Amino acid sequence: MFWIVSLLSQNKEVLYGLEETPQAMLLNPGSRISYEYHFGVPLLSHIHVNGGSSGVSVYDIFQESSLDINTRISNKIFELENTDFFTATQQLEILNFGWKNKKNYYFSGGIYQEFDFILYFPKDLAILAWEGNANYIGKEFNLGEINVSGDLLTVYHFGVNKKINKKITVGVRAKLYSSMLSFSSTSNSGTFVTIPSESGDNIYDHIVSNATINVNTSGITSLSDLDTRTQVINKLLGRSFFGGNLGIGVDLGATYEINEKWTASASILDLGAIFHKKNIESYQVSGEYNLDGIELLFPPLGNGDSSLPYYEDLIDDIGAAFTIDTIYNSYIQMRPVKMYASVKYNFGQAIGGDKTCNCLKMGENQKYNQSIGFQYFSIIRPKGPQIAATLFYYHRLSDYFSVKATYTADSYSYSNVGLGLITNIKMVNFYIVADNLQWYSNLAKAKSVSLQFGFNIIIDKNE
Repeated sequence: MFWIVSLLSQNKEVLYGLEETPQAMLLNPGSRISYEYHFGVPLLSHIHVNGGSSGVSVYDIFQESSLDINTRISNKIFELENTDFFTATQQLEILNFGWKNKKNYYFSGGIYQEFDFILYFPKDLAILAWEGNANYIGKEFNLGEINVSGDLLTVYHFGVNKKINKKITVGVRAKLYSSMLSFSSTSNSGTFVTIPSESGDNIYDHIVSNATINVNTSGITSLSDLDTRTQVINKLLGRSFFGGNLGIGVDLGATYEINEKWTASASILDLGAIFHKKNIESYQVSGEYNLDGIELLFPPLGNGDSSLPYYEDLIDDIGAAFTIDTIYNSYIQMRPVKMYASVKYNFGQAIGGDKTCNCLKMGENQKYNQSIGFQYFSIIRPKGPQIAATLFYYHRLSDYFSVKATYTADSYSYSNVGLGLITNIKMVNFYIVADNLQWYSNLAKAKSVSLQFGFNIIIDKNE
């Protein structure tokens, strides 16, 4: 598990504000746009994979050390908190296009597929599983720490961007979600505790109190009836084209040019919900149980008797104490809302006068070829928002190349160095973006890794 998840953040701090790329409109529908048309190379216009852990890396567990691996795992279990998390995100853009009409409205649309997963670390249960309860008499282990969700969906979107005046550009994007599968278990409660027995007949009582575990699933159980991988893929593809559970959402954004030196922008993304009505199977387990000694529940074992029947009876007795309900009711799932905001200061070589900068596709009113600034990002998660702060430096190196470097402090680390390279050669736009560059010589040490790249065709009014 550590190896899989330690390769997230949905934060695209390098790509945000890169107005040379059409994908910047997906992060801020109110981005400034200087070209006339664009379309992404199908399946290659935006590929994004990332993942991370807020509290542990692969290196922490598998490094060469004088401590044995069991000790290293034990140390990390006690270092982590129940607010630490493991997460992974993947996006594949299937289609992306846009055009400007005669009234200077820029319309854009497309389709992308997304997978999003988050698991909060259940510290109490991890300690119980790793060490048992012998050293924790009287401690209440919290069953409510179980908190996990995952979604696989396709997003259809269409947006409108308009420059209101010389200073303000605004945009809105409507989204239609088609869920392929979803699972979540986020509203749980209950405790498990071991205490000295008050009856005197046994040493300890093991008590489960007020236990309620909820699991919502959509589109998963029906896949278990399929025999081959091809059948599963075909089923998921059918759901991706409006065959799954549907939802609606909206993105809002704006850019404000305070003056030719200062620019501010902000956006809110995925303000919406998915309405799960088909292929639903949810579960609720609830109840209480007090195990006060096997010998009190069942007759003592005779010589040569097998203990198996007694343990089978114990399992049946525990099962009878808990109610397991299968629920087929529809439910609403809110999307993880994301917010961006930035302010930047422009400087460097100016356009016009004795100094000329052929800074193509930089945004209609960008007057300088360099900028520095600050960005804010947050995403709403089950246990509260995850926040990131970024300092960045942008430089348009030539007519064909520009770079953006970032330094981000987030839930994973306080030293995330990112770099983006953007090229515009004739009509071909290519970008590649990576985070945590300081760990690329040894990715095992990184608590998060992100990679994005894509190809677009851009038709500019200057060409």
